[in-house]
Amino acid sequence: MKKKIFTVLVLALAAACTFTSCAKKPEPKKAKYVFYFISDGTGVNTVQGAEYYVAQCQGVMGRAPLCMTSLPVFGVSATWSASSDVTDSAASGTALACGEKTYNSAIGLKTDSLTEVYSIAKRAHEAGYPVGIGTSVPLNHATPACFYAHAVVRKQYFDIAKQIYTSGFDFFGGACIHVEDKNNTPENQQLLADLAKENGYTVTYGLKQYAEQGKNADKIIMLQDPDVPDVYSLPYWIDRKPGQVTIVDQLRAEIDFLYKKSEEKGGKGFFLMNEIGGKVDFGCHANDAAAAFEEVLAVDSCVRVAYEFYKAHPDETLIVLTADHETGGLTLGRQATGYKISTNLLKSQKLSKDESTRHFQSLRDANNNKVSWEQVKQMLTDDFGFWDTVELTADEEKKLQEVYQKSFKGTMQKEKSLYSENEQMAATAVRILDGKAGLGWTTGGHTAGLVPVYACGAGQELFIPHNDNAQIPQNIAKAMGLEW
Repeated sequence: MKKKIFTVLVLALAAACTFTSCAKKPEPKKAKYVFYFISDGTGVNTVQGAEYYVAQCQGVMGRAPLCMTSLPVFGVSATWSASSDVTDSAASGTALACGEKTYNSAIGLKTDSLTEVYSIAKRAHEAGYPVGIGTSVPLNHATPACFYAHAVVRKQYFDIAKQIYTSGFDFFGGACIHVEDKNNTPENQQLLADLAKENGYTVTYGLKQYAEQGKNADKIIMLQDPDVPDVYSLPYWIDRKPGQVTIVDQLRAEIDFLYKKSEEKGGKGFFLMNEIGGKVDFGCHANDAAAAFEEVLAVDSCVRVAYEFYKAHPDETLIVLTADHETGGLTLGRQATGYKISTNLLKSQKLSKDESTRHFQSLRDANNNKVSWEQVKQMLTDDFGFWDTVELTADEEKKLQEVYQKSFKGTMQKEKSLYSENEQMAATAVRILDGKAGLGWTTGGHTAGLVPVYACGAGQELFIPHNDNAQIPQNIAKAMGLEW
């Protein structure tokens, strides 16, 4: 009797197993709306430093989690190129866009400098998705260029610019379209205008013009107002003024434009790439922690916008945020300050090093370059909180006076970083403040440090492990159901 019961149980179990294995498993949801964010120059320490900054300004020890760091998936990515352990933005951009390791300075090419490789944006476009490309720097800068262009050298700005108009993508947003001096002729500017017209692009400048002309355009190129102090990039978050295009404004425009296009195509979805953190890289090249951390908060504001969209379309949206490389070699902690970080001191800095330079230049101009120490001291108080919210040691004040003598009374050269030249007084003030905050920088260039990868939504599990940057676009394609 027992043997008979045992036989029946075995047969029942086998049937159950057979039924389970034969039952059709539900297909995983494909990513229909894709947000691919790149925060240029942003390493793991850059993000954690910004979290420390927010927490300490609130009087809290440790980190205050941001929206991006609260997404359900967190990984890291290595960034080396085919020619160097330390990548440049062109090689890393090609990896992040095209899934291909290449040599430093190449845009959308294999290492033979001849064979073109195609980006995830191009693949999405060919599959019928509306596609948008955004950045806080020039549209033909290395990172955005890798999604639509091919060039042997990243500084072939004019050649890259022409490829914007022939891409067929629906939305482009950036600070400007930069043309190198030798090619910046009236004839070439007219050529770009003709290409825009021939390929159906409406070009707008500033928020007002975009509102008037851009929303109902077939294809759009959204640029900032050319009357801003720095046309080369959108303003630092710490420097932004009312009425200026910010990276959040641009992202909202990009989402609205592409969603409308998607609905016109019967709800196809869209692919959106935005280098929302282009100015994080600028701040880190300048070793300006306050500007860089505030820029990370701007990036987080963009992630919040995307997350709100995700909550409305949770089964069909994928958000991925990563960086092309780390810049600056930021360290959180210095021997001189012991086991103490005081990022709350950075709140006393009211502007970027670049904007401080403009303040000092205005002071020079207003006084025919005859500027007193008292005037400089007042500006340092207004802009950095020195002698007010930030106490200075005798050595720190002596250093500032020495720089004043050499710079305002002598012929001291400006401090140069990759994207700016700054007054030595502004540079010294930032250096002192960063040091007092317990922060250090090892370089004004890139490093091989790991960068974060955050993900949320359909296909998020593809980004959990230790990523290689060239894997990321391939995994996005997989999440979208596109062949690679």
